[in-house]
Amino acid sequence: MAGGSTGPVPPARKRKSVMGTRPWVAGLFLLPALVLLGALVVYPIGYSVWRSFYDADGSSFVGMQNYGDIFTDDATFTAVKNTAIWVAVAPALVTGLGLIFAVLMERVRWSTAFKLVIFMPMAISMLAAGIIFRLVYEADPDQGVANAVVVGVHDTFAESSVYPNARPSPEGELGLKASGGGAFTTTDTVRAGAPALLPLVGIAPNKLPGAPVDAKPAESAGDEVSGTVWLDFRLGGGGQKGEINAREKGLSGMKVEAVKDGEVVASAKAADDGSFRLPAEADGAQLRLPASNFSAPYNGVDWLGPSLVTPAIIGAYAWMWAGFAMVLIAAGLAGVDRNLLEAARVDGANEWQVFRRVTVPLLMPVLVVVLITLMINVMKIFDLIFIIAPQPTQDEANVLALQLYNAAFTGSGDLGLGSAIGIVLLLLVLPVMIVNIRRLRRERRR
Repeated sequence: MAGGSTGPVPPARKRKSVMGTRPWVAGLFLLPALVLLGALVVYPIGYSVWRSFYDADGSSFVGMQNYGDIFTDDATFTAVKNTAIWVAVAPALVTGLGLIFAVLMERVRWSTAFKLVIFMPMAISMLAAGIIFRLVYEADPDQGVANAVVVGVHDTFAESSVYPNARPSPEGELGLKASGGGAFTTTDTVRAGAPALLPLVGIAPNKLPGAPVDAKPAESAGDEVSGTVWLDFRLGGGGQKGEINAREKGLSGMKVEAVKDGEVVASAKAADDGSFRLPAEADGAQLRLPASNFSAPYNGVDWLGPSLVTPAIIGAYAWMWAGFAMVLIAAGLAGVDRNLLEAARVDGANEWQVFRRVTVPLLMPVLVVVLITLMINVMKIFDLIFIIAPQPTQDEANVLALQLYNAAFTGSGDLGLGSAIGIVLLLLVLPVMIVNIRRLRRERRR
């Protein structure tokens, strides 16, 4: 036979994967994960896309109307703006804090304790953190830590009023009247040797600050002007109005000014019994109780008011996640070649230049990872806002995740609008995830 016999052809072997496993075996092991992925991710996304084209109860097809409502409805549009603020501010703030803490951690003696304190909030749930900061931002300085600190600092540098509701008694013989700006001025002038009586009302005797003592007439002394400022009222009533009676209390610390031709020529503060003395320059002057005696006491900042509620909640978020950023950045910092840092110092760079021109560029891959992770995280922020923001200002703090909940599960229960908001959130997260995946692939090729 021409060409000779080649013999029987051996049967082709079945192809295996690189790991030596047949494809159908690998598929069998992947099947449970694929079923869960389809049931918990693919199907909900597909159903949400379909549901977003229907009205609230799903009976009528409305096309893109729900998506249009996102940008025309005031509440939903506010949520879009606040979400943009969160994405722009919170990740950058937390990343910056994490970078600062990671660098400081290398320079403090008790670095382990430092890391523990900074990272500890990560062990707290969002629910617990929200409750904590709801108390921290409480408006009453006696309950809220933030306002207690602010009021303490303010009162250290500025005097606070203790008689905000006081007003002149109509029976005062000097005719103490309102003179603008919250101050009260006598219509008559005072003379040395004649007691100046300044009775006030409008305060309950049991509400006076400190330990008030009984009012006493001031003793006249030569050419000085003396007088008494007191609460012209006592529990149980009785006594002569406009005169100092038994058990009526002096207004300690009340500031009294002597005014001539619109200028203050002398001033004094009342003693515990309400008595005061002014020098001879006060003779023939009018007496004025300045507005500082009656201004409402400083009660701090309205942290959860319409203008500050979003920054306040971002502060709570930074408190929780700064430890996460610090740990990742510290891990990257540990891998930085110290010879590069020392070389920069030898070349004459100061510590700020080393940090800005050497440390930060070397840490840039880690910083990008932290930043992108936090951006994805803040787009889904819900718990802190729902718990911290009080009901009157929750609309001002609204974000897309919270608006999704409000639209779909409260009130009229508009599942169409809620589904549209969910799809918008997905579309916002996807570009960030794609960038992150591409960055990871570039890192693997190096």
